[in-house]
Amino acid sequence: MTDTPRVSVTYDNHIAHVRLTRADKMNAVDQAMIDAVIAAGNEVAASDARACVISGEGKGFCAGIDIAGLGAMLGQDPQELLMPRTHGEGTTNQWQEVAMVWTRVPVPVIAAIHGVCYGAGLQLALGADIRIAAPEAKLAVMEMKWGIVPDMGGMVLLPRLVRSDVLRLLTYTAAPIAADKAEKWGLVTEIAPDPLAAAMALAKTLALKSPSALRAAKALVAFSEAHGSEEVLMEESRVQAALIGKPDQMEVVAATFQKREPNFDR
Repeated sequence: MTDTPRVSVTYDNHIAHVRLTRADKMNAVDQAMIDAVIAAGNEVAASDARACVISGEGKGFCAGIDIAGLGAMLGQDPQELLMPRTHGEGTTNQWQEVAMVWTRVPVPVIAAIHGVCYGAGLQLALGADIRIAAPEAKLAVMEMKWGIVPDMGGMVLLPRLVRSDVLRLLTYTAAPIAADKAEKWGLVTEIAPDPLAAAMALAKTLALKSPSALRAAKALVAFSEAHGSEEVLMEESRVQAALIGKPDQMEVVAATFQKREPNFDR
């Protein structure tokens, strides 16, 4: 278990649970939160977790960027702050890494969203593979409210989920939308009365799948989003050939025929 003033990471039955713990500030993202979220992502990536759930403590998932932190940036050179590629093997800055680190966690990541999920919080949630929201949750691409644009990976992640006109409306207006509309538009995977319980139940289901196949599937989906059909067809054959007949796959087959849960730890 790892605890910082901003994030808690716990493990149970191969499930990592990452909690944003700045409840008194609606889990607003300040420098300490940036550092803690990135550290948590790197920790989970290096662990033996088979699934990961991200949630926020208190009344909301994440209210977005801490305005005091945004104000502090105004006195500095934006080029020097934003342009250096300091994370993600030279592909992201620290703000982008808050979301993008979860795309590189090799196992499925599920965001459990309740209350507000705005700006930086939404982009963090977009880094997850799956988003489960409470019926009363509100989501917003909030940056335009402050005269800026999404810059934490949102313009990589949003176009994969929503139509161009929806992306433009959300970005131009900064207007919060309800969970049911977010689900209809593709921001949310599903709605559940208790999103954390639903996320944990899904994580438990995933933890019983072949660990090597889950990791391969996540990597293959990411590959398919970045390459053409010919390359994807070759990659799916290569990945499949590396899975068939290996211990995890054989245990899945044995467990299926024996009508029992698979045991990948033996």
